[in-house]
Amino acid sequence: MNKLFVVGIGPGAYEQMTVRAVNILQSCEVIVGYTVYVDLVREHFPGKRFLTTPMTREIERCRMAFEAAAAGQTTAMICSGDAGVYGMSGLMLEIGGEFPGVEVEIVPGVTAATGGAAVLGAPLMHDFAVVSLSDLMTPWETIEARLLAAAEADFVICLYNPSSRKRSGYLQRACDLILRYRSGDTVCGTVSNIGREGETVALFLLRELRDVQTDMFTTVFIGNSQTKVIGGRMVTPRIPLCHINHVLSGEEK
Repeated sequence: MNKLFVVGIGPGAYEQMTVRAVNILQSCEVIVGYTVYVDLVREHFPGKRFLTTPMTREIERCRMAFEAAAAGQTTAMICSGDAGVYGMSGLMLEIGGEFPGVEVEIVPGVTAATGGAAVLGAPLMHDFAVVSLSDLMTPWETIEARLLAAAEADFVICLYNPSSRKRSGYLQRACDLILRYRSGDTVCGTVSNIGREGETVALFLLRELRDVQTDMFTTVFIGNSQTKVIGGRMVTPRIPLCHINHVLSGEEK
C-alpha cells in the first residue's frame, strides 16, 4: 500500500522537530504544505519535490498529497506544531476515504502551547485549555462560550490565532470576557515566532494584555488564580509549596 505521512514540524526551528519527523521527511520523495511552512524546512531537505498552496486552500493541498502518494511516491504533508492540534490530520483522514490505496500515518510534533510554555517558563503545569480565536471555522458565539467556561473553571488559557488584520480587536474581546471571572492582576505572557528568527517573549497582567498588539504568529498564555512570576518566568504551580512542605515534614498522613 502507498504511504502518506502527516507530519508536525514543530514551532519552526529545525532543532525543535522530533527525530522521527526528520527521519520521515528524509525518507519521503514529496513534501507538501502551506507555502510558509515549506519554506521553513526546504533548506534542510534538499532534493525533494515540494508542492505548496497558499492559505485557505487546504482541501486542494490534501488532494495534491494524496495524488502524489497514489502515484507511488512516498509523501509527507507537513503542518506547523502538531498535525493533530489545529493541523491537517483530521482533514487528511476525511479525504483519505477517496484514496483507499493510500495508508495515512500521523506523526506528532511540538505544538505552540508547549513550545511557547518552555520559553515563558512553566505556565502549563496544571490543567489548561487551548482556544483558537479564529472565527473562520468556529462561530464567535462558540468561542465566547468556551472562553467563559474556561475562565470560570480557573483553567490556564492558551490562545492561538489571537488576532489578524481582519480580527484586530479579538484579543481585547477575549480578555474582557475572561475578566468577568479572572482578576486583572492575573499573570499572562505572549510568545511570538516560537522557535524562529525574531522570537520574542513578554509578561503582562491581564488588564494590560487586552491592549497588547499581537498577530497570527503569537501565542498568548493567561494564567490561573495561582500563576505567578518567579525569577522573571511565568509559573503555574501544580502542587502548592505549603503542601509539599507538609509531605516532606511527615505531616501528611
